[in-house]
Amino acid sequence: MEDLIKGRLGGADGYDIRCTIDGDTIRGRAGGKLHGKDIDLEITERGVQGSVGNDPVKIELDGGELKGNVGSQKLTLRGVDRVTGFMGEPIVGWNVVAQQNGEHLSGQLGSTVLGRPFELELGSAPGWVGTLVALVAFYALEPRASVSVSR
Repeated sequence: MEDLIKGRLGGADGYDIRCTIDGDTIRGRAGGKLHGKDIDLEITERGVQGSVGNDPVKIELDGGELKGNVGSQKLTLRGVDRVTGFMGEPIVGWNVVAQQNGEHLSGQLGSTVLGRPFELELGSAPGWVGTLVALVAFYALEPRASVSVSR
């Protein structure tokens, strides 16, 4: 059975997100035809793996948390309907908080002032899947998210 996740990251000046879920596969696009990246993810017994554009995504369940990488960024997520977590490094990173209400997910990446809000319609997908899709889209389209910091 195919389901749809669709919505927006970043409000009026942000990006559209549209993905289909077919079984354990999530495929879609963040952004438009000219400025966007393809999302291709698979939910496995141990976590989620796949790609966003040309960058790998590999996240595994570890002690009740999803931990791994979206491209060059570390990611940790906790929760199912109310999701919290962090993407990036401790000094240069983004907190994430999201809340599912029925088929609707609303959340925030980073601070209220400098961060990016997101709103998604989930269909029958759980909130953690929508939150992960929003984070993958953020990584794909925000230059500050996909640049690794050298020390």
